Amino acid sequence: MSKPQMTKRNRLILLAVGLFAALLAGLYLTGWGLRASKETPPAAVKQPDTAAQAPHASHGLQPEAEQAAEKTQGAAPAVEIPPDKQQLIGIKKVSVEMRAMQRVIRTVGKIEIDERRLKTVNAKVEGWIERLHVDFAGRYVQKGEPLAELYSPELVATQQELVNLLKWKKTASGSGATGEMIQRDAEALIEGARQRLRRFDIPEAQIREIEQAGAVRRTLTITSPVSGYVIQKVALQGMRVMPGEKLFDIADLSIVWVVADIYEYELPNLKVGDTATIRLSYFPGKEFQSRIDYLSPTLSGETRTAKARFSIPNEGGRLKPQMFASVEIAVGLGKKLAVPADAVIETGTRAIVYVDRGDGYFEPREVALGARAEGFREVLKGLKAGDLVAASAAFLVDSEAQIKGVKPLEKK
Repeated sequence: MSKPQMTKRNRLILLAVGLFAALLAGLYLTGWGLRASKETPPAAVKQPDTAAQAPHASHGLQPEAEQAAEKTQGAAPAVEIPPDKQQLIGIKKVSVEMRAMQRVIRTVGKIEIDERRLKTVNAKVEGWIERLHVDFAGRYVQKGEPLAELYSPELVATQQELVNLLKWKKTASGSGATGEMIQRDAEALIEGARQRLRRFDIPEAQIREIEQAGAVRRTLTITSPVSGYVIQKVALQGMRVMPGEKLFDIADLSIVWVVADIYEYELPNLKVGDTATIRLSYFPGKEFQSRIDYLSPTLSGETRTAKARFSIPNEGGRLKPQMFASVEIAVGLGKKLAVPADAVIETGTRAIVYVDRGDGYFEPREVALGARAEGFREVLKGLKAGDLVAASAAFLVDSEAQIKGVKPLEKK
């Protein structure tokens, strides 16, 4: 082997030996260091006082967050809306207070005939109508005006009896007690015949005519018992009538009824005597003032409404039955704790208002509501007088609360 080759090999051997020695030295020093750490602990190192440098860091919050936490600590959840944003979305705050509440119930009514002024003319005896004085419905008749001429064998027989008794009374003679007894008996029989004619609705004037004439009339006249309109005519000339059969219906329309439908949830607020304003499209600008004179004790199963009745004068007969009318009933509810209606968010299962807690915070609060009034709702539970609530744009406050996950506390 040549000398240059030997030299190169020696260098490589020396390099390998050196690396191995360095490796052993490193392992030795590392093991010594581990032993030293176990036997002799190092001197304590003073840590910087971070609590003094960051006084709020001990709570893990920034100053603004800590103020917010203090604001809501121990209170109901609230949604924050800065004042500038409140002005932008148009939030107005209204104080909850006691108010004199009045509710106006609006409904639709219909003009009907006053049943107390409706009369039926019927036959009291069997017979035939030989003549009609009123031959069409809708005609106006005066009280006592002839309606029809009725022929009845029974009426003729009763008239004949009356005429015969009157003649017998004149011809009957006697002296002393016998004569007086005959006269008394004759007068009693005559009065009995008169009563039978009266029961057949024969007017006193016709009875006197029969007595004065001393003759039987073939037909007797049926007259109107009231002044009014013939709204139904059943009688026909020549028809046979039986006792109790209706011939005419006559209605006095000087006063008419307005009958309105009232929904069942509004009935607790109404009572007989409440005032109402009635309007008809037939009379633009005309108003009728009236009072409830009747409330139906039952409901309609189809419409779930009860009937309220009003009476109004019908000057000139211009109000016609079956006309429609609008009815407004003013109902005083007294003084109650009330909140504006647009401040209430009704979800279907509960009602929520947003109470102003100051500094831009609004607390959602569940409330119990009572009666409705014009623009207000009665508050039964959940608020007290003096509370400030968001009275407009409340739905925007509610949207903000929903986005931030703020919900009212559950009732216990």
